[in-house]
Formats: sequence, C-alpha cells, structure tokens
Amino acid sequence: MLNKEQVLKVATLSKLKLSEEEIELFSKQLPEIVKFIEKLENLNTEDILPFYELIDQKAPLRKDEVKPGLSQEEALANAPEKENGFFVVPKVIKTE
Repeated sequence: MLNKEQVLKVATLSKLKLSEEEIELFSKQLPEIVKFIEKLENLNTEDILPFYELIDQKAPLRKDEVKPGLSQEEALANAPEKENGFFVVPKVIKTE
C-alpha cells in the first residue's frame, strides 16, 4: 500500500485533483497496477508479430463540398470576452 504523500505525488505529476476517498482507493490500487506492469515486462514477445487489422475496409468518404460558415460576428456572439474581432483567452504559457 502506498502512503498518502506518494499517491499525491503521482496525482500531481498526472495533473489530477483527488478526493480523500480517491487517495485511499488509489493507495491500494496503484501497487497492484505496478505489479501487473512488472509481469508484462517479463513476457517474452520475441516471436510475436505486431498487431495489425485483418479486415481491409475502406472508410466511406463524402464529397468535399464548400459550405457556408459562421460570420465573424456569429462566431464571437457568445464569447465571454472578445477584443478587436478576436477571442480573448487566458495566457497558458507556464515557466518553471
């Protein structure tokens, strides 16, 4: 069983926010998952061919037609914030 700090570290690395119940659940489940992955690492796959699709089906294609789109005003109509004809979004560049 993992302790709370270890589960929280994994959650932080995964960018997850966990409830107390989830922390308790994952502290029990994660060691089992790691054991399973360790078993997979020991499998001999030397003579195993990579998987590929056995059925050669083509996806049905539709005709590529130009259709009218939204005007700039229509596209921005429900925007929470707009400026000079563009959407305003939060800055997402993170530096550490």
